[in-house]
Amino acid sequence: MERAPLNDAIARGPEGGAAYWLKTEDGLRIRFGHWPGPAQPRGTVFLLCGRTEYVEKYGPAAVEFAARGYAMLAVDWRGQGLADRLLPNDPMKGHVGGIMDYQLDLKAVIKAAHELNLPRPFYFVGHSMGGAIGLRALQSTDHPFAAAAFSAPMWGIKVPTLLHPLRIIIAQLFGDSFMAEGFPPGMNAQTYVYRDSFEKNRLTRDPEMWAWLIDQAAKEPALTLAGPTVHWVAESILECEALAALPSPDLPCYCALGGIEKIVYTPSVHDRMGRWPGATFDVIPGAEHELMMEVPATRARFYDGCVAVFDAAGAAAAIKAESA
Repeated sequence: MERAPLNDAIARGPEGGAAYWLKTEDGLRIRFGHWPGPAQPRGTVFLLCGRTEYVEKYGPAAVEFAARGYAMLAVDWRGQGLADRLLPNDPMKGHVGGIMDYQLDLKAVIKAAHELNLPRPFYFVGHSMGGAIGLRALQSTDHPFAAAAFSAPMWGIKVPTLLHPLRIIIAQLFGDSFMAEGFPPGMNAQTYVYRDSFEKNRLTRDPEMWAWLIDQAAKEPALTLAGPTVHWVAESILECEALAALPSPDLPCYCALGGIEKIVYTPSVHDRMGRWPGATFDVIPGAEHELMMEVPATRARFYDGCVAVFDAAGAAAAIKAESA
């Protein structure tokens, strides 16, 4: 497995982190980073990040999980971070060929985790778009995860209220039209942290975290991404509709949502969690979209919620193994 660059200075992750290049089944190069955690970790958390994100953004999350007993890895999905970009003539656009292609990326990461003999059990945290990728992965009977956690999962795409009833028709009409590789209304070629001020941003209420994200973008502009293409939006709308029709997995789950969430379509999250037996649903008052980049109290509440479910699932798996 070929080593890839990992910018420790901007990642602020635990010591001993490493990154690797991976090849997907369809020949694309993606990157994942791994932080080993404590001496005897209780498992490995797969951080399935959102659109625009990258490995280094989750160094502090690795610190938090390490403090709670877990190793962690994060991934640059195709089309973002240092992974292969999908529109060579305009690499800043957030694009994907088909939404199921992200499953090929996750499959490559799971394979690498096995090859590196990362600590078991495996768990995941799916943030935003990563929440849709993770929920889709759980539909497979051979997924390796013992429990799942979600942060503001993208289980519905927010569109203008008047257009919401027409979202499927719009996605089908425009997703592969002459507009497919253009920006949808309201999006442009700037990465988000440059496009909005702290006062207007919809990601975090923590000024220090916001400043850190701007610093990362300034020091490593190759990691950044701008708005999505029309095709990406259409693919995501159709995937969210497909996921909504599926039953909830039989798996322990923690899901958190900010009380003032403005990015994802929140009714879809409430609907899913209302039909996930035994799951914990935590709406955090006053929190924005990125719970792991929020004020310290919100971050602690989120990580503690994840680990409570992971610890319980790990203990149950150990008891089952002993009795087998």
